[in-house]
Amino acid sequence: MDLSGKFYKAFTDRQAAIEKQYNPKQAEKQHSKGKLTAHERINLLFDNNSFEEIDAFVTPADQPVEFGKVERSYGDGVIVGHGKVNGRLVFAYAQDFTIMGGSLGIVHAKKIAKIQEMALKMGSPIIALIDSGGARIQEGVASLSGYAAIFQNIIHSSGIIPQISVIMGPAAGGAVYSPALTDFVFMVNHTSYMFVTGPNVVKEVLNEDVSSEALGGAEVHARKSGVAQMIYDDEENTILALKKFLSYLPSNNVENPPIVADDGSIGEINEKLRDLIPEDPNKAYDVKDVIAQIVDRNSFFETSALFGANLVTGFSRLKGKTIGVVANQPKVLAGVLDIDSSVKGARFIRFCDAFNIPIITFEDVPGFLPGVDQEHAGIIRNGAKLLFAYSEATVPKITIILRKAYGGAFIVMNSKNLGGDFSFAWPSAEIAVMGPDGAVAILYRKELAESKDPVELKKELVKKYRDKIANPFIADESGYIDEVIDPAVTRKKIISALNALNNKWVKVPARKHGNMPL
Repeated sequence: MDLSGKFYKAFTDRQAAIEKQYNPKQAEKQHSKGKLTAHERINLLFDNNSFEEIDAFVTPADQPVEFGKVERSYGDGVIVGHGKVNGRLVFAYAQDFTIMGGSLGIVHAKKIAKIQEMALKMGSPIIALIDSGGARIQEGVASLSGYAAIFQNIIHSSGIIPQISVIMGPAAGGAVYSPALTDFVFMVNHTSYMFVTGPNVVKEVLNEDVSSEALGGAEVHARKSGVAQMIYDDEENTILALKKFLSYLPSNNVENPPIVADDGSIGEINEKLRDLIPEDPNKAYDVKDVIAQIVDRNSFFETSALFGANLVTGFSRLKGKTIGVVANQPKVLAGVLDIDSSVKGARFIRFCDAFNIPIITFEDVPGFLPGVDQEHAGIIRNGAKLLFAYSEATVPKITIILRKAYGGAFIVMNSKNLGGDFSFAWPSAEIAVMGPDGAVAILYRKELAESKDPVELKKELVKKYRDKIANPFIADESGYIDEVIDPAVTRKKIISALNALNNKWVKVPARKHGNMPL
């Protein structure tokens, strides 16, 4: 073939045309909004020169002229392809807001569906970089059909490959259900937002003035709705965090998470752990300080830090191996379980279980949050989600009871009889139906009412209850926990337990699926 002739010229002309449509003015417009272009995002995410684009030259579907002009651009407003992230195969699509506002038409949707199906077939994670004005109005039902196909593919891939959405601009209307269906959602502060109905509709229907940021910005979804798990201040840091996040996850549900080299800098015995729990059982502390002293150095990656902050979740490593961490946070609401923390924990546990990530639970929970608001909003139904998730999970499950483990919350937080594999307690643990104060007030109501010094009597009875009932050694001797351990050996005990559970296998009943209390 003569590459200098007409065939080669047709090839080079197309290459020039596609480069021309990504002109500097469009890039400047994105940059002026604090946003990167779709190509810049792809280049930042993937290892150098590893990304291979697919379907770069497809063109939008033809539309009747009277319903508005459709740009005859190449690619139809979305970049799709595959490459290496940290040396591992990853598939991705990046919507391009500079081409028809990144709106989704049928060709755009088919490109996304194609890359989704490839990711599932190859058993590799898929990343969605979302920056779109939503369904392309000119294409009517075709664009809606395209969204349906994308949603269906996400559901088919759920629990098989990790699916992560990164919101880097608008995601509105039906488009928001695509990220909501994926495993984790990253957002960029001040430049990304999600909502089912936008500010204009809210104004028209409810006569309320609200900005896009206040209605569905990153802070709203990370702190209030829980839709987003991670937010960062700019796109560069968001993508860098995403790359780090991926390093904890396996490529699919039949692989184990990647193992990083253990530098041996963390010893198995850490005497600092003996001094982290206050002697006063009502005094708060930060459970993240406990986590940091047990896991590999600087390895804890917290998820949903702003939502349901009374429960801490995240990924970490022990001797280079990925673990999922769930911990009550005494620093926030005394570590009680409420609706938000229960839903947050359940979702995280189910992800870990789907992708072969052992779950380590650090327990210090006084119970479920009482009150009319919680009861009426469904704490029973939502608390049951956490219970269901723990019980259903078949990955290795290890619990360390740091301090309080009261009532139903003790059961829910991976107790032995709920299917926990190993349950250890520190000497500071208190395991009982309820706290000593509440128990004494009920059990000795008459004696306290008749006492000349009820305050002193209650103090004595509380001590007696703590010594005779809530004492962890009683639970140990009865077999409800496996061992009361020296806090200093916690890391060693967890590593030993994980090694013992390395070949854990659970036969589950034959059924289509359970009916989680959604």
